[in-house]
Amino acid sequence: MNLDWQGVIPAITTPFRDDLSVDHDFLARHCRWLIDNGCTGIVALGSLGEGATLLPREKGEILRTCVRSLAQRAPVVAGVAALSTAEAVSIAEDAAAAGCRGLMVLPPYVYPGDWREIKAHVSAVIRATDLPCMLYNNPIAYGVDFAPHQVLELADEHPNLLAIKESSADVRRVIALRELIPEQRLRILVGVDDAIVESIPMGAVGWIAGLANAFPAESVALFELTRNRQTSQALALYHWFLPLLRMDTVPKFVQLIKLVQQEVGMGSSRVRPPRLPLEGDELEDAHSIIAKALKDKPAPVFQTH
Repeated sequence: MNLDWQGVIPAITTPFRDDLSVDHDFLARHCRWLIDNGCTGIVALGSLGEGATLLPREKGEILRTCVRSLAQRAPVVAGVAALSTAEAVSIAEDAAAAGCRGLMVLPPYVYPGDWREIKAHVSAVIRATDLPCMLYNNPIAYGVDFAPHQVLELADEHPNLLAIKESSADVRRVIALRELIPEQRLRILVGVDDAIVESIPMGAVGWIAGLANAFPAESVALFELTRNRQTSQALALYHWFLPLLRMDTVPKFVQLIKLVQQEVGMGSSRVRPPRLPLEGDELEDAHSIIAKALKDKPAPVFQTH
């Protein structure tokens, strides 16, 4: 089971029961379903997984469930995000002990320090284990922007930093990174759902996908069609998918993506506070988008080669 940082790797949601405890039975089934539909791995404990609302004990239990459920079929990557460097290092060590095959390394929550501070934080996490690591760049959400020359600096210092999840929503970043760092040294994965088709020609080789939680087969088809330069088929699928993919780019993306899962029969819309379920106009608008997508869903005629 290799982790080569390519293909569609969903950032999975965390399922909750009625009492908002973690639903491990569904979690295991969901992980297997994603791999059955062509995904190459999963990322747990990310923002979409509501990692900030999970207790340390719960995080370890979730990782162990994911690893057991896939039984060496595909790698599990653990999201590492915390307020303190010490806590982040502890999460990384726990992930290695749980059998994860990689880490997704985030800057610290709340405090967007200067480069010296942020570099020290992510370096401590990357050094904490020998697992391959993926840096997560999301300046919109976290207030920290890893510029290409800073990514190069980190890659030069850390042999196990092998990938970056690029979520600046600026496709120019993909080509800027590729100009500085060759693909064999650092894989670029897109972390914004509605930028995947634009980013692959620029050098992205993977997709940390959100809507894949509900539409894994369609996500894999879109990725492969784009990578294989089957442009007309890719664009036809993309235009159908875009209203859903755009749900990944707004503050209530967790509620929206979980609602999509519920509507396709693969999950529930339950979220943990401070997030609350959608209601009123927001819920009505989301239902309309989802209903139209399901009504217009293309037949599985998008063949890749």
